[in-house]
Amino acid sequence: MKVGVVIFPGSNCDKDALYAFNNQFGCETVELWHKDTDLKGCDLIFLPGGFSYGDYLRSGAIARFSPIMQSVINFSAKGGLVWGVCNGFQILCEAGLLPGVLLHNQHQQFACKNVYIKAETNNSLITQNLIKGKALKIPIAHGEGRYFCDEQTLTELKNNDQILFRYCDENGALNSDANPNGSLEHIAGITNKTRNVFGMMPHPERAVDQDIFNTDGRGLFESLLKLQTA
Repeated sequence: MKVGVVIFPGSNCDKDALYAFNNQFGCETVELWHKDTDLKGCDLIFLPGGFSYGDYLRSGAIARFSPIMQSVINFSAKGGLVWGVCNGFQILCEAGLLPGVLLHNQHQQFACKNVYIKAETNNSLITQNLIKGKALKIPIAHGEGRYFCDEQTLTELKNNDQILFRYCDENGALNSDANPNGSLEHIAGITNKTRNVFGMMPHPERAVDQDIFNTDGRGLFESLLKLQTA
């Protein structure tokens, strides 16, 4: 699989993603500059975390208008795989590729720590090999990570099995203490109706290397790459 990591002004997790895909999983990886429009024949487009355009206006609101995003939108409309993490998730929502919005954390503070999430479905490429309900320790680093959508959208997400991850405690239980930002119904990640666009706030690319004593994020990458390398 050839992976393109989009770099916006203010991105700071692009190197983490490049390292994970290339060094940990052996994928051909390329950097895609936000002002370009050529996706360089990539099979997967990854939108990394950070603070694109300084998070001015709203997180992801300006990056959504970068020239490369129209190419990403067209790519996804043809079934191309797109994965956004943290700021990347915010950009996907701003671009209309995923429903809902990411609001300021309920406690109005930046959150940077390890949290637990669990897969809610196996009906997606990045969760197909995960054990549903098993708690995974994945780091977060965001100030605007509170997922929110209207009641109709929430119903559609549930009916279409589009909720990928929920925040939980280390035993997989849902409770307010385990929800680090006040996300609606503990939602930590979702997919679109056609299941080729994935967004999540936690950083699995920061949990793939034994040298940092956390490999809980590897399962998402291995799940995604299994279908492509079979």
